[in-house]
Amino acid sequence: MTNKSNFRIVRQGYDRFEVDQHILTLLREQALLRKQNQVYKEQIEALFEQRDLQKKRYSKLASEISVRERAAEEMSRRALGEANFIVDTAQKNADLIIREAMSISRQVLVEIARISNESNELRDELKDKIKDLEMVLDGLDLPDSPNLNSIGDDQDTLD
Repeated sequence: MTNKSNFRIVRQGYDRFEVDQHILTLLREQALLRKQNQVYKEQIEALFEQRDLQKKRYSKLASEISVRERAAEEMSRRALGEANFIVDTAQKNADLIIREAMSISRQVLVEIARISNESNELRDELKDKIKDLEMVLDGLDLPDSPNLNSIGDDQDTLD
């Protein structure tokens, strides 16, 4: 596009055909620029619509993410609560098992002590009986054994 045109000067001013030709050129350029301007406006409107759609989509996604984050936090909180409950229950069960094992151990130890005491009493009683038996055995007078030399070998046969 030309900013300044130099027209030929003729008798009564500028060359009319040249000016008309230049005006037509300017009108064509103006029409072309208006069309381009219209295209640009349409593109701008389309871009604004896309931006608005993207804003809505972003807003929707942000809302969904927020909801999911809250749900995840809630699930995490519940899972932690359940885990704590399970740990507490396991601890209580372990305590009960330990108490029961201790009680059974105590009973076994009492039984072992009772058996040990009975064994000691039986041992002492058996020692006393063995001593009594030894005394009885020591007090026995056994006859002397006969002399086998006086008995001959010929009397040994039983035919």
